[in-house]
Amino acid sequence: MSRHKIAIVGGDGIGPEVIAEGLRTFEAAGVELETIDYDLGGARYLKDGTVLPDSVLEEWRDVDAIYLGAVGAPGVPPGVIERGLLLKMRFELDLYVNQRPFKLAATDDQPGHDFIVIRENTEGTYAGEGGFLRKGTPHEIATQGSVNTRMWAERAVRFAYELAATRNNHLTLVHKTNVLTFSGDLWERAFNEVGAAEYPGIETAYNHVDAACIYFVQDPQRYDVIVTDNLFGDILTDLGGAVSGGIGLASSANLNPARTGPSMFEPVHGSAPDIAGQGKANPIAAILSGAMMLDFLGETEAAARITAACDACVDLTGSTREIGDAVSSKL
Repeated sequence: MSRHKIAIVGGDGIGPEVIAEGLRTFEAAGVELETIDYDLGGARYLKDGTVLPDSVLEEWRDVDAIYLGAVGAPGVPPGVIERGLLLKMRFELDLYVNQRPFKLAATDDQPGHDFIVIRENTEGTYAGEGGFLRKGTPHEIATQGSVNTRMWAERAVRFAYELAATRNNHLTLVHKTNVLTFSGDLWERAFNEVGAAEYPGIETAYNHVDAACIYFVQDPQRYDVIVTDNLFGDILTDLGGAVSGGIGLASSANLNPARTGPSMFEPVHGSAPDIAGQGKANPIAAILSGAMMLDFLGETEAAARITAACDACVDLTGSTREIGDAVSSKL
């Protein structure tokens, strides 16, 4: 096996706890990593105002991947960590695909599901276009634009088609084309034209985002791979976690598919400061995110074994360490 150089950002709250269990699991699977720890997140900002120095970004360009626990702490103003750390990473490292898998085993009471959401990760309303006029007055105006380019939409769409071709050859576009007639039109044309020219064997579908929210709850079995824009993807993937066993099991990858820099892998449950340090956090999402990281780095066999071990432990209860022990014991 190759030795991989990984930047570790434990972050805030339960982040360091769940990342520690992920690292123990990788060791149990026989994966050799060279790790470099970085003290970043809400607590670091409150301590000295540091969010994400450019010097750290430059160091990260030489690592193979970034493994992040969670960031965010009480007392940090809204947007400081989100824009200054997470979005800065996405923009500067070109992490243009957010990939989130959702799986729920079938039971006697309900059918299972297994689908993946591909979210464009660097444009839309998160691009930061907008501003205030007469802020703080009774006549205040705030604008928040949505930036959509054909090139960036198309590369997210193409990634989703490629993924669908490795699964069940079915891809659904989710947007709001009946109201967002400019951005929606761009996305729909990119989706249809790329599919027709390059992936004629892929079956396609379209859902408005409000309909998709209903289907996620009532009929998630209809989906295999979904592609959508940044904002809709952010909302849908939290709902996907809720209908797949809870957000504490939801893993994610922020990918640079061109591999011009490192990709970043993180659970999506947040820092949960109310239970930090109590051993109550479920580490499964962090471990599964790590498995996605290993798979992206070419450690496919170890990634598959870790994912299977997590699937076998998904219904366990216990402390953070006990669940981590149970996963490791399966390896």
